[in-house]
Amino acid sequence: MIGLVVNPVAGVGGPAGLAGSDGADVQRLAASRGARSCVQERATLALSVLAAQHPGLEVVTAAGEMGADAVRAAGLVPRVAYAPSRSLSEGALGDTPSRSLSEGALGDRDETLSTAVDLGGTRFVSTTARSTTEGADTARAVAALAEAGADLVLVVGGDGTLRDAAAGLGAAASGLTIQSERGDRPVPGPESDHPMPSLLNHERRTGESDERMPAVLGIPAGVKMYSPVFAVSPRAAGALAADWVTRGGLPTADREVLDIDEAAMRRARVGPTLYGMLRVPYLAGRTQARKAATPVSEAAAVAAASRGAVARMLPGIRYLLGPGGTTAEIARQLGIEGSPLGVDVIHDGAVVVRGASEQELLTEIALGPAQAVVTVIGGQGFLLGRGNQQLSASVLRALGDDALLVVASEQKLLDLRGRPLFVDTGDLDLDARLAGHIHVITGVGTSSLYAVTAPELTPV
Repeated sequence: MIGLVVNPVAGVGGPAGLAGSDGADVQRLAASRGARSCVQERATLALSVLAAQHPGLEVVTAAGEMGADAVRAAGLVPRVAYAPSRSLSEGALGDTPSRSLSEGALGDRDETLSTAVDLGGTRFVSTTARSTTEGADTARAVAALAEAGADLVLVVGGDGTLRDAAAGLGAAASGLTIQSERGDRPVPGPESDHPMPSLLNHERRTGESDERMPAVLGIPAGVKMYSPVFAVSPRAAGALAADWVTRGGLPTADREVLDIDEAAMRRARVGPTLYGMLRVPYLAGRTQARKAATPVSEAAAVAAASRGAVARMLPGIRYLLGPGGTTAEIARQLGIEGSPLGVDVIHDGAVVVRGASEQELLTEIALGPAQAVVTVIGGQGFLLGRGNQQLSASVLRALGDDALLVVASEQKLLDLRGRPLFVDTGDLDLDARLAGHIHVITGVGTSSLYAVTAPELTPV
Protein backbone atom coordinates (compact mmCIF):
# COMPACT_ATOMS: atom_id res chain seq x y z
CA MET A 1 0.00 0.00 0.00
CA ILE A 2 1.25 3.48 -0.88
CA GLY A 3 1.24 6.18 1.79
CA LEU A 4 1.60 9.96 1.46
CA VAL A 5 2.59 12.65 3.97
CA VAL A 6 2.91 16.30 2.90
CA ASN A 7 4.65 19.07 4.84
CA PRO A 8 2.30 21.97 3.99
CA VAL A 9 4.96 24.68 4.41
CA ALA A 10 7.92 22.90 2.80
CA GLY A 11 10.04 25.17 0.64
CA VAL A 12 8.31 28.41 1.63
CA GLY A 13 11.57 29.91 2.88
CA GLY A 14 13.42 29.44 -0.44
CA PRO A 15 11.88 32.22 -2.56
CA ALA A 16 11.91 34.46 0.52
CA GLY A 17 15.69 34.17 0.75
CA LEU A 18 15.63 32.54 4.19
CA ALA A 19 17.81 29.49 3.36
CA GLY A 20 15.21 27.11 4.78
CA SER A 21 11.68 26.79 6.15
CA ASP A 22 12.21 25.31 9.62
CA GLY A 23 10.27 26.94 12.42
CA ALA A 24 7.03 28.90 12.67
CA ASP A 25 8.85 32.23 12.95
CA VAL A 26 10.66 31.71 9.65
CA GLN A 27 7.45 30.49 7.98
CA ARG A 28 5.56 33.61 9.05
CA LEU A 29 8.39 35.85 7.86
CA ALA A 30 8.42 34.05 4.49
CA ALA A 31 4.67 34.58 4.12
CA SER A 32 5.06 38.26 4.97
CA ARG A 33 7.56 38.50 2.07
CA GLY A 34 4.96 37.09 -0.31
CA ALA A 35 6.49 33.62 -0.56
CA ARG A 36 4.32 30.54 -0.98
CA SER A 37 5.02 26.84 -0.94
CA CYS A 38 4.61 24.80 -4.14
CA VAL A 39 4.37 21.59 -2.15
CA GLN A 40 0.78 20.77 -3.10
CA GLU A 41 1.53 21.10 -6.82
CA ARG A 42 4.59 18.87 -6.47
CA ALA A 43 2.70 16.25 -4.48
CA THR A 44 -0.14 16.22 -7.03
CA LEU A 45 2.30 15.96 -9.93
CA ALA A 46 3.91 12.87 -8.41
CA LEU A 47 0.57 11.24 -7.66
CA SER A 48 -0.76 11.98 -11.16
CA VAL A 49 1.99 9.72 -12.58
CA LEU A 50 0.94 7.02 -10.12
CA ALA A 51 -2.74 7.54 -11.02
CA ALA A 52 -2.04 7.20 -14.74
CA GLN A 53 -0.86 3.62 -14.19
CA HIS A 54 -3.13 2.70 -11.27
CA PRO A 55 -6.37 4.69 -11.54
CA GLY A 56 -8.59 4.63 -8.48
CA LEU A 57 -5.78 3.43 -6.21
CA GLU A 58 -6.37 3.92 -2.48
CA VAL A 59 -3.60 5.89 -0.78
CA VAL A 60 -3.31 5.93 3.01
CA THR A 61 -2.54 9.47 4.05
CA ALA A 62 -2.98 12.34 6.49
CA ALA A 63 -5.91 14.74 6.50
CA GLY A 64 -6.32 17.84 4.36
CA GLU A 65 -3.20 19.70 3.30
CA MET A 66 -1.03 17.01 4.86
CA GLY A 67 -1.98 14.60 2.08
CA ALA A 68 -5.65 13.96 1.37
CA ASP A 69 -6.05 17.13 -0.70
CA ALA A 70 -3.27 16.10 -3.09
CA VAL A 71 -4.55 12.52 -3.30
CA ARG A 72 -7.98 13.75 -4.40
CA ALA A 73 -6.49 16.31 -6.79
CA ALA A 74 -4.64 13.47 -8.56
CA GLY A 75 -7.84 11.42 -8.89
CA LEU A 76 -6.89 8.81 -6.31
CA VAL A 77 -8.79 7.72 -3.19
CA PRO A 78 -7.54 8.91 0.23
CA ARG A 79 -7.83 6.80 3.36
CA VAL A 80 -7.07 9.14 6.23
CA ALA A 81 -5.03 7.56 9.02
CA TYR A 82 -3.93 10.74 10.80
CA ALA A 83 -5.01 14.31 11.35
CA PRO A 84 -3.25 16.95 13.47
CA SER A 85 -5.25 17.61 16.63
CA ARG A 86 -5.18 21.37 16.06
CA SER A 87 -7.07 20.85 12.79
CA LEU A 88 -9.91 18.85 14.36
CA SER A 89 -13.19 19.73 15.98
CA GLU A 90 -12.92 19.42 19.77
CA GLY A 91 -13.01 15.80 20.86
CA ALA A 92 -12.71 14.34 17.37
CA LEU A 93 -9.40 12.70 18.13
CA GLY A 94 -8.99 12.24 21.83
CA ASP A 95 -5.61 10.70 22.51
CA THR A 96 -5.35 8.42 19.46
CA PRO A 97 -4.72 10.52 16.34
CA SER A 98 -3.15 7.56 14.55
CA ARG A 99 -6.54 5.90 13.96
CA SER A 100 -8.49 6.23 10.69
CA LEU A 101 -10.72 9.30 10.66
CA SER A 102 -13.71 10.65 8.87
CA GLU A 103 -12.80 13.76 6.88
CA GLY A 104 -16.10 15.27 7.99
CA ALA A 105 -14.68 15.68 11.50
CA LEU A 106 -11.89 17.92 10.31
CA GLY A 107 -11.64 21.68 10.50
CA ASP A 108 -9.10 24.09 9.09
CA ARG A 109 -8.30 26.49 11.90
CA ASP A 110 -5.27 28.71 11.40
CA GLU A 111 -3.56 30.90 13.96
CA THR A 112 -2.39 34.48 13.42
CA LEU A 113 0.58 35.64 15.49
CA SER A 114 3.18 38.36 15.50
CA THR A 115 6.73 37.11 15.34
CA ALA A 116 10.25 38.46 15.67
CA VAL A 117 13.09 36.49 14.11
CA ASP A 118 16.83 37.17 13.96
CA LEU A 119 18.35 36.37 10.56
CA GLY A 120 22.02 37.06 10.04
CA GLY A 121 22.11 39.73 12.73
CA THR A 122 19.04 41.59 11.46
CA ARG A 123 15.81 41.43 13.45
CA PHE A 124 12.56 41.19 11.49
CA VAL A 125 9.02 41.45 12.81
CA SER A 126 5.96 40.30 10.90
CA THR A 127 2.35 39.33 11.50
CA THR A 128 0.73 36.66 9.38
CA ALA A 129 -1.09 33.34 9.49
CA ARG A 130 0.69 30.08 10.17
CA SER A 131 -0.09 26.48 9.39
CA THR A 132 -1.62 24.44 12.19
CA THR A 133 0.91 21.64 11.60
CA GLU A 134 4.46 21.19 12.86
CA GLY A 135 7.33 18.74 12.53
CA ALA A 136 5.85 16.46 15.18
CA ASP A 137 2.77 16.06 12.97
CA THR A 138 4.94 14.75 10.14
CA ALA A 139 6.51 12.24 12.53
CA ARG A 140 3.14 11.18 13.91
CA ALA A 141 1.62 10.88 10.46
CA VAL A 142 4.43 8.63 9.20
CA ALA A 143 4.08 6.47 12.31
CA ALA A 144 0.32 6.25 11.74
CA LEU A 145 0.79 5.24 8.09
CA ALA A 146 3.23 2.52 9.15
CA GLU A 147 0.61 1.18 11.55
CA ALA A 148 -2.07 1.40 8.83
CA GLY A 149 -0.09 -0.97 6.62
CA ALA A 150 1.72 1.30 4.14
CA ASP A 151 4.77 -0.42 2.68
CA LEU A 152 6.03 2.66 0.80
CA VAL A 153 5.51 6.17 2.21
CA LEU A 154 6.01 9.17 -0.06
CA VAL A 155 7.07 12.18 2.01
CA VAL A 156 6.84 15.61 0.38
CA GLY A 157 9.27 18.23 1.67
CA GLY A 158 12.96 18.78 2.24
CA ASP A 159 15.70 17.44 4.50
CA GLY A 160 13.96 18.62 7.68
CA THR A 161 10.74 16.88 6.69
CA LEU A 162 12.54 13.60 6.04
CA ARG A 163 14.29 13.98 9.38
CA ASP A 164 10.84 14.14 11.02
CA ALA A 165 9.77 11.10 9.00
CA ALA A 166 12.76 9.14 10.30
CA ALA A 167 11.78 10.12 13.84
CA GLY A 168 8.25 8.88 13.18
CA LEU A 169 9.43 5.49 12.00
CA GLY A 170 11.74 5.26 14.99
CA ALA A 171 8.76 5.93 17.25
CA ALA A 172 6.62 3.37 15.43
CA ALA A 173 9.32 0.72 15.77
CA SER A 174 9.95 1.44 19.46
CA GLY A 175 6.49 2.33 20.75
CA LEU A 176 7.72 5.74 21.91
CA THR A 177 5.87 9.04 22.13
CA ILE A 178 6.42 11.88 19.68
CA GLN A 179 6.35 15.01 21.82
CA SER A 180 4.89 18.17 20.33
CA GLU A 181 7.23 21.09 19.70
CA ARG A 182 4.61 23.38 21.25
CA GLY A 183 4.44 21.41 24.48
CA ASP A 184 1.09 19.75 23.78
CA ARG A 185 0.12 16.52 25.53
CA PRO A 186 2.26 13.62 24.24
CA VAL A 187 0.60 11.30 21.76
CA PRO A 188 1.27 7.56 22.27
CA GLY A 189 3.03 5.69 19.51
CA PRO A 190 0.98 3.11 17.61
CA GLU A 191 2.02 0.20 19.83
CA SER A 192 1.79 1.99 23.18
CA ASP A 193 -1.19 2.39 25.52
CA HIS A 194 0.61 4.80 27.85
CA PRO A 195 2.79 7.89 27.33
CA MET A 196 6.43 7.05 26.74
CA PRO A 197 9.59 9.20 26.51
CA SER A 198 9.68 11.68 23.63
CA LEU A 199 11.40 10.75 20.37
CA LEU A 200 11.25 14.17 18.72
CA ASN A 201 14.89 15.20 18.21
CA HIS A 202 15.63 11.59 19.05
CA GLU A 203 19.05 10.04 19.37
CA ARG A 204 20.22 9.37 15.86
CA ARG A 205 20.18 5.84 14.53
CA THR A 206 23.35 5.22 12.56
CA GLY A 207 22.84 1.54 11.89
CA GLU A 208 20.68 -0.16 9.32
CA SER A 209 17.04 0.83 8.93
CA ASP A 210 14.29 -1.32 10.45
CA GLU A 211 12.93 -3.57 7.69
CA ARG A 212 9.68 -4.06 9.60
CA MET A 213 8.95 -0.43 8.78
CA PRO A 214 7.85 0.83 5.35
CA ALA A 215 10.28 2.11 2.77
CA VAL A 216 10.31 5.89 2.37
CA LEU A 217 10.86 8.07 -0.69
CA GLY A 218 11.19 11.84 -0.57
CA ILE A 219 9.40 14.00 -3.15
CA PRO A 220 11.63 17.10 -3.49
CA ALA A 221 9.71 20.20 -2.42
CA GLY A 222 11.88 21.85 0.23
CA VAL A 223 14.78 24.28 0.23
CA LYS A 224 17.50 21.83 1.31
CA MET A 225 17.40 18.41 -0.35
CA TYR A 226 20.91 17.12 0.11
CA SER A 227 20.02 13.72 1.60
CA PRO A 228 20.09 10.74 -0.81
CA VAL A 229 16.50 9.81 0.10
CA PHE A 230 14.77 11.89 -2.60
CA ALA A 231 13.66 11.11 -6.11
CA VAL A 232 15.25 13.44 -8.64
CA SER A 233 11.82 14.97 -9.38
CA PRO A 234 8.12 14.59 -8.49
CA ARG A 235 7.42 12.68 -11.70
CA ALA A 236 10.31 10.30 -10.98
CA ALA A 237 8.85 9.71 -7.49
CA GLY A 238 5.44 8.95 -9.00
CA ALA A 239 6.99 6.53 -11.48
CA LEU A 240 8.87 4.73 -8.69
CA ALA A 241 5.66 4.45 -6.68
CA ALA A 242 3.81 3.09 -9.73
CA ASP A 243 6.53 0.50 -10.30
CA TRP A 244 6.37 -0.41 -6.61
CA VAL A 245 2.64 -1.16 -6.92
CA THR A 246 3.02 -3.02 -10.22
CA ARG A 247 5.88 -5.23 -9.05
CA GLY A 248 4.85 -5.58 -5.43
CA GLY A 249 7.98 -3.77 -4.31
CA LEU A 250 11.39 -2.67 -5.60
CA PRO A 251 15.00 -3.06 -4.51
CA THR A 252 15.79 -0.76 -1.58
CA ALA A 253 18.97 0.63 -0.08
CA ASP A 254 19.66 2.07 3.37
CA ARG A 255 20.37 5.77 2.91
CA GLU A 256 21.30 8.61 5.23
CA VAL A 257 18.96 11.31 6.46
CA LEU A 258 21.07 14.46 6.72
CA ASP A 259 20.04 17.91 7.87
CA ILE A 260 21.63 21.24 8.69
CA ASP A 261 20.79 23.45 11.66
CA GLU A 262 19.22 26.37 9.80
CA ALA A 263 19.86 28.89 12.57
CA ALA A 264 23.56 27.98 12.55
CA MET A 265 23.51 27.96 8.75
CA ARG A 266 22.38 31.58 8.68
CA ARG A 267 25.40 32.39 10.85
CA ALA A 268 27.69 30.67 8.28
CA ARG A 269 28.17 27.59 10.47
CA VAL A 270 27.31 24.87 8.02
CA GLY A 271 27.69 21.25 9.03
CA PRO A 272 25.24 18.47 8.13
CA THR A 273 24.34 15.97 10.85
CA LEU A 274 23.28 12.36 10.36
CA TYR A 275 19.82 11.84 11.91
CA GLY A 276 19.07 8.29 10.86
CA MET A 277 18.73 5.81 8.05
CA LEU A 278 15.77 5.08 5.82
CA ARG A 279 15.06 2.24 3.43
CA VAL A 280 14.71 3.94 0.05
CA PRO A 281 13.63 2.37 -3.26
CA TYR A 282 16.45 2.90 -5.70
CA LEU A 283 16.52 3.03 -9.49
CA ALA A 284 19.41 4.69 -11.32
CA GLY A 285 18.36 8.00 -12.81
CA ARG A 286 15.31 8.36 -10.54
CA THR A 287 16.83 8.60 -7.06
CA GLN A 288 19.29 11.40 -6.37
CA ALA A 289 22.77 10.99 -4.93
CA ARG A 290 24.01 12.46 -1.69
CA LYS A 291 25.48 15.96 -1.90
CA ALA A 292 29.25 15.63 -1.96
CA ALA A 293 31.42 18.06 -0.05
CA THR A 294 34.32 19.74 -1.81
CA PRO A 295 37.51 17.99 -0.67
CA VAL A 296 40.32 20.09 0.73
CA SER A 297 42.59 18.83 -2.04
CA GLU A 298 40.35 20.52 -4.60
CA ALA A 299 40.63 23.97 -3.03
CA ALA A 300 43.17 25.12 -5.62
CA ALA A 301 40.89 24.03 -8.49
CA VAL A 302 37.94 25.87 -6.93
CA ALA A 303 40.09 28.99 -6.56
CA ALA A 304 41.13 28.75 -10.22
CA ALA A 305 37.56 28.32 -11.41
CA SER A 306 36.52 31.29 -9.27
CA ARG A 307 39.26 33.45 -10.77
CA GLY A 308 37.94 32.52 -14.18
CA ALA A 309 34.45 33.67 -13.20
CA VAL A 310 35.72 36.93 -11.70
CA ALA A 311 37.67 37.62 -14.90
CA ARG A 312 34.41 37.38 -16.89
CA MET A 313 32.47 39.81 -14.71
CA LEU A 314 31.81 43.09 -16.47
CA PRO A 315 31.17 46.60 -15.11
CA GLY A 316 27.58 47.76 -15.09
CA ILE A 317 26.16 44.22 -14.76
CA ARG A 318 24.28 43.13 -11.66
CA TYR A 319 25.43 39.64 -10.66
CA LEU A 320 23.13 37.48 -8.58
CA LEU A 321 25.68 35.42 -6.67
CA GLY A 322 24.08 32.15 -5.59
CA PRO A 323 24.98 29.87 -2.67
CA GLY A 324 27.80 27.34 -2.60
CA GLY A 325 31.44 26.92 -1.71
CA THR A 326 32.64 27.98 -5.17
CA THR A 327 30.54 31.14 -5.19
CA ALA A 328 31.76 31.89 -1.66
CA GLU A 329 35.29 31.79 -3.08
CA ILE A 330 34.19 34.22 -5.82
CA ALA A 331 32.96 36.60 -3.12
CA ARG A 332 36.26 36.26 -1.27
CA GLN A 333 38.22 37.09 -4.41
CA LEU A 334 36.01 40.12 -5.01
CA GLY A 335 36.79 41.28 -1.48
CA ILE A 336 33.18 41.22 -0.33
CA GLU A 337 31.31 39.42 2.44
CA GLY A 338 28.55 37.31 0.98
CA SER A 339 25.75 35.48 2.75
CA PRO A 340 26.74 31.81 3.15
CA LEU A 341 23.64 30.25 1.61
CA GLY A 342 21.73 33.19 0.20
CA VAL A 343 21.71 35.02 -3.12
CA ASP A 344 23.56 38.34 -3.06
CA VAL A 345 23.29 41.10 -5.66
CA ILE A 346 26.70 42.49 -6.64
CA HIS A 347 27.09 45.61 -8.77
CA ASP A 348 30.51 46.96 -9.76
CA GLY A 349 32.26 45.02 -7.01
CA ALA A 350 29.92 45.98 -4.16
CA VAL A 351 27.07 44.13 -2.49
CA VAL A 352 23.86 46.07 -3.05
CA VAL A 353 21.45 43.46 -1.62
CA ARG A 354 22.59 40.71 0.75
CA GLY A 355 20.50 37.54 1.09
CA ALA A 356 17.93 38.76 -1.43
CA SER A 357 14.42 37.36 -1.76
CA GLU A 358 12.78 36.57 -5.09
CA GLN A 359 10.97 39.91 -5.10
CA GLU A 360 14.15 41.84 -4.30
CA LEU A 361 15.94 40.09 -7.16
CA LEU A 362 13.16 41.05 -9.57
CA THR A 363 13.45 44.67 -8.42
CA GLU A 364 17.22 44.70 -9.03
CA ILE A 365 16.91 43.06 -12.45
CA ALA A 366 14.49 45.80 -13.50
CA LEU A 367 17.25 48.37 -12.92
CA GLY A 368 19.56 47.04 -15.64
CA PRO A 369 21.32 44.01 -17.17
CA ALA A 370 21.88 41.13 -14.76
CA GLN A 371 23.10 37.54 -14.68
CA ALA A 372 22.90 34.75 -12.08
CA VAL A 373 26.18 33.14 -10.98
CA VAL A 374 25.62 29.52 -9.95
CA THR A 375 27.70 26.44 -9.28
CA VAL A 376 27.14 22.69 -9.39
CA ILE A 377 26.04 20.73 -6.33
CA GLY A 378 28.71 18.09 -5.95
CA GLY A 379 27.54 14.52 -6.41
CA GLN A 380 24.05 15.57 -7.51
CA GLY A 381 24.69 17.88 -10.44
CA PHE A 382 21.89 20.34 -9.73
CA LEU A 383 22.31 23.92 -10.95
CA LEU A 384 18.86 25.22 -9.98
CA GLY A 385 16.17 24.07 -7.59
CA ARG A 386 18.31 22.90 -4.68
CA GLY A 387 19.00 25.57 -2.08
CA ASN A 388 18.69 28.51 -4.49
CA GLN A 389 14.92 28.81 -5.02
CA GLN A 390 15.24 32.60 -4.91
CA LEU A 391 16.42 32.15 -8.49
CA SER A 392 12.86 31.29 -9.42
CA ALA A 393 11.29 30.83 -12.82
CA SER A 394 10.15 34.48 -12.72
CA VAL A 395 13.68 35.68 -11.94
CA LEU A 396 15.28 33.53 -14.62
CA ARG A 397 12.80 34.69 -17.25
CA ALA A 398 13.50 38.30 -16.29
CA LEU A 399 17.25 37.68 -16.77
CA GLY A 400 16.69 36.89 -20.45
CA ASP A 401 18.50 34.55 -22.81
CA ASP A 402 21.92 34.65 -21.12
CA ALA A 403 20.63 34.04 -17.60
CA LEU A 404 23.39 31.90 -16.08
CA LEU A 405 27.10 32.20 -15.48
CA VAL A 406 28.04 28.67 -14.35
CA VAL A 407 31.30 27.98 -12.54
CA ALA A 408 32.69 24.67 -11.21
CA SER A 409 35.96 22.84 -11.00
CA GLU A 410 36.78 20.35 -13.72
CA GLN A 411 36.95 17.58 -11.13
CA LYS A 412 33.40 18.25 -9.98
CA LEU A 413 32.22 17.69 -13.55
CA LEU A 414 34.33 14.55 -13.89
CA ASP A 415 32.84 13.18 -10.68
CA LEU A 416 29.40 13.22 -12.33
CA ARG A 417 30.67 10.47 -14.66
CA GLY A 418 28.83 11.73 -17.68
CA ARG A 419 25.53 12.46 -15.92
CA PRO A 420 24.01 15.75 -17.08
CA LEU A 421 23.55 18.86 -14.98
CA PHE A 422 19.99 19.36 -13.68
CA VAL A 423 17.67 22.35 -13.57
CA ASP A 424 14.44 22.16 -11.57
CA THR A 425 12.63 25.51 -11.58
CA GLY A 426 9.11 24.10 -11.32
CA ASP A 427 8.32 25.56 -14.75
CA LEU A 428 8.53 22.86 -17.42
CA ASP A 429 8.63 25.32 -20.32
CA LEU A 430 11.53 27.22 -18.75
CA ASP A 431 13.34 23.99 -17.87
CA ALA A 432 13.03 22.93 -21.50
CA ARG A 433 14.48 26.27 -22.61
CA LEU A 434 17.43 25.91 -20.24
CA ALA A 435 18.12 22.32 -21.35
CA GLY A 436 20.80 21.62 -23.94
CA HIS A 437 24.44 22.52 -23.34
CA ILE A 438 26.02 25.26 -21.30
CA HIS A 439 29.54 26.62 -20.86
CA VAL A 440 30.90 25.89 -17.39
CA ILE A 441 33.83 28.06 -16.33
CA THR A 442 36.52 25.79 -14.91
CA GLY A 443 39.51 28.15 -14.74
CA VAL A 444 41.08 31.31 -16.07
CA GLY A 445 40.58 31.05 -19.83
CA THR A 446 39.15 27.51 -19.63
CA SER A 447 35.60 26.18 -19.78
CA SER A 448 33.71 22.99 -20.56
CA LEU A 449 30.61 22.59 -22.70
CA TYR A 450 28.35 20.40 -20.58
CA ALA A 451 24.90 18.87 -21.06
CA VAL A 452 21.96 20.25 -19.08
CA THR A 453 18.56 18.63 -18.63
CA ALA A 454 15.60 18.70 -16.25
CA PRO A 455 14.49 15.66 -14.23
CA GLU A 456 10.89 16.40 -15.21
CA LEU A 457 11.83 16.22 -18.90
CA THR A 458 13.56 12.85 -18.51
CA PRO A 459 11.40 9.84 -19.49
CA VAL A 460 10.22 7.91 -16.43
